[in-house]
Amino acid sequence: MTTPQHFRIAILGSGFSGLGMAAQLVRTGEDNFVVFEKADEIGGVWRDNTYPGAACDTQAHVYCYSFFPHLRVSKMFAAQDEMLGYQLQMKDAFGLDKHIKYNSEIVSARWLEEDARWLLTLRGGEQYTADFFIPAWGQLNAPKVPAWEGQDTFKGEQFHSAHWNHDIDLKGKKVISIGSAASAVQYVPFVAQDAEHLEVFQRSANYILPREQITFTEEQLDAFEQDPSIFEESRRSIHELREAGFERTRLNTDGQQQGAQESIDYLNSVITDPELREKLTPTYEFGCKRILRTSDYYPTFLRDNVSLVTEGIDRFTENGIVTADGVEHEADVIIYATGFYSQSFQGDLEIVGRDGVTLAQRWGTEDAEAFVGTSVDGFPNMFLIYGPNTNLNHNSNIAMFEIQQDHVIDMLRQTSELEGVSVEIRRDRLASFNEALQAEMEGSSFSSDCSSWYKNSKGKVINNWSGTVEEFRDWAAKFNTEDYIVKSTALVTA
Repeated sequence: MTTPQHFRIAILGSGFSGLGMAAQLVRTGEDNFVVFEKADEIGGVWRDNTYPGAACDTQAHVYCYSFFPHLRVSKMFAAQDEMLGYQLQMKDAFGLDKHIKYNSEIVSARWLEEDARWLLTLRGGEQYTADFFIPAWGQLNAPKVPAWEGQDTFKGEQFHSAHWNHDIDLKGKKVISIGSAASAVQYVPFVAQDAEHLEVFQRSANYILPREQITFTEEQLDAFEQDPSIFEESRRSIHELREAGFERTRLNTDGQQQGAQESIDYLNSVITDPELREKLTPTYEFGCKRILRTSDYYPTFLRDNVSLVTEGIDRFTENGIVTADGVEHEADVIIYATGFYSQSFQGDLEIVGRDGVTLAQRWGTEDAEAFVGTSVDGFPNMFLIYGPNTNLNHNSNIAMFEIQQDHVIDMLRQTSELEGVSVEIRRDRLASFNEALQAEMEGSSFSSDCSSWYKNSKGKVINNWSGTVEEFRDWAAKFNTEDYIVKSTALVTA
């Protein structure tokens, strides 16, 4: 039997978090690593989501790594092509292409206790081993389409926004958009320009703040490039502003009340029709769902060819959708903006840790947890990036990725001299961390009474971090050996 090729470190995924991890390794002089990417190019969500209007709703000056600033991004809220372009630039700048194996999907990862390494099996059967396994699979990469009666009988076209069908010309078509959250508010204004008629099916209204877009002049971009400290000052001020904005997600604070009022004031300034205004007014705590930023969505409902539907879906027909009030809504095209399987972190990948226990068994159906979103007991030498409870509502997720990457780099540095090293989070340490996190979450709007992708069916928030970025940095930036069980042929701490 052929011995599998071995690497010190194996990274799963080349989206923002995985690519950043790879770049961090290069920065430390590490060359013995591989990145497994199931697609034929890098990019993750910014590769996959190409719907009209796709853009980042976090300012570009903070939606980049501190060690690789996005100096020539053209707009403060950058479009999909520039987000993907940034990742391509980073890949080239750090020489990552030689480390990436494309069209290589890991379907099984098994911890080999005696060898203190991971056995990774790709779709197709090819195998590799690695001392350390770093899944960077993301939280929003598996599109979800709910099932309704008669869905397969619909004769028109239907697709999820994350798999946009660019071959379909929407001009003159009757279009239904199911969903009205982060993706929909971006593409709906563009679809409305082409469609004969667009109906937006809304389950619940969203808190929306206007996007105050800034387009940089060539002179500004030149200044950023010639003197990066100007860019860094912008980055610092935005970070501090958004950190202060976290107060808006705490229940019963002046900040939360102010945020809600700003959103309602913005809605009222655009929508004057009382009935439509009522339908677009949220009825839950500000911050319970993702707070959206767009200046184009509300004005779309002032068009004659756009209508809002708030009745629930009863069933599909050959010609469209029948809502709970018995009305049939005809359509040529149905677009699903129905979210993602955000709490199935590992997707279909089978991860087997110590004693044959799988990660799915350890977590159960919807109780994912990890120490600083990174380490799970029973799974030595596995470090997640963008794992449970690391998503943000108020600031840039890239800052969280970088802190987790710093944690991993510090771990690798501290254990570099140990042969056959095994690093595993202490179960009691993970338990106490989660106890503190969930106690903090009780005062957060994330855990208040609404349905959101942040929470499982029992109401436990398993996607979002409970505090600010800087509070997470205090928890996670450094690797503390007392939090872990470190074993090797030369050393055991238990």
